[in-house]
Amino acid sequence: MQFIPFLILLALALIAFAVLFSFIPVGLWISALAAGVRIGIFQLVGMRLRRVPPALIVNSKIKAEKAGLKVSANQLEAHYLAGGNVDRVVNALIAAERAAIALTYELGAAIDLAGRNVLEAVQMSVNPKVIETPEISAMAKNGIEVRVKARVTVRANIERLVGGAGEETIIARVGEGIVTTVGGSVSHEAVLENPDSISKTVLDKGLDAGTAFEILSIDIADVDVGRNIGAQLQMDQAEADKRIAQAKAEERRALAVAREQEMKAYVQEMRGKVVEAEAEVPQAMAQALREGKLGVMDYYNMQNINADTEMRASISKAGTDAAETPGGNNG
Repeated sequence: MQFIPFLILLALALIAFAVLFSFIPVGLWISALAAGVRIGIFQLVGMRLRRVPPALIVNSKIKAEKAGLKVSANQLEAHYLAGGNVDRVVNALIAAERAAIALTYELGAAIDLAGRNVLEAVQMSVNPKVIETPEISAMAKNGIEVRVKARVTVRANIERLVGGAGEETIIARVGEGIVTTVGGSVSHEAVLENPDSISKTVLDKGLDAGTAFEILSIDIADVDVGRNIGAQLQMDQAEADKRIAQAKAEERRALAVAREQEMKAYVQEMRGKVVEAEAEVPQAMAQALREGKLGVMDYYNMQNINADTEMRASISKAGTDAAETPGGNNG
């Protein structure tokens, strides 16, 4: 029974040592010393307190030291706290060192924090990348469509990775250069006979300015003849002109119909007024007879004139009808 307190104290001491050694990465500190990397035990404890994984920092520093790079643990820790990928930056620095590419830790960390893959950029500097453009449609001066596909070989420009444009800009600029070059050709036959003129003209435009890449070559992968766009445009223009002419003719016809309706309404109105005026004539004549302004003989003379006029009109109408009837002159 007298050993029980001693056992309890021993257990508590073992638990305390286990907790202490789990919090203090003693094994990692020993590994760093064995690799020749000087890093303090309290510095590792401080990483724990700052929620920085000590294994990541120590392993990255060992890797950099073995590659002959001078990178401090504080720099690696600061890059991790800023949200960067410490292991990728160190690997990029090692690859750049082996390939004799001028890449400092500050520039590599800035590229990584800018959201670009710095290791991929270094690899692309050593092994250029081929970007294949989609099918680009352009039209020569003779109106024939030419469809072109190109392969652009680019190499990453480390100095312009921060703030430089990406692959989409390269593809857009190459497409614009192809459209301009084909559009300046006299005919599509000239493009088919000499497709390398496209790549030479586009390459001379300096399309990689302001981008994160350096264009090494532009190769035309495929050239096809498409539609006769010029003829199609002429047909579309002729159809549009026809529709415009039809619309204008319909407008004129509608105006003429409206004018005719207006004239018919006007004539009908005038006829109504004439009928009204003729209806007032007998009343006016009776009034004139009562007032003595019109004599009886005057009235009879006017009636004789009207009768003579009606007779002449009837004779004229009868003669016209006889002339129009076949054999009317032989009666």
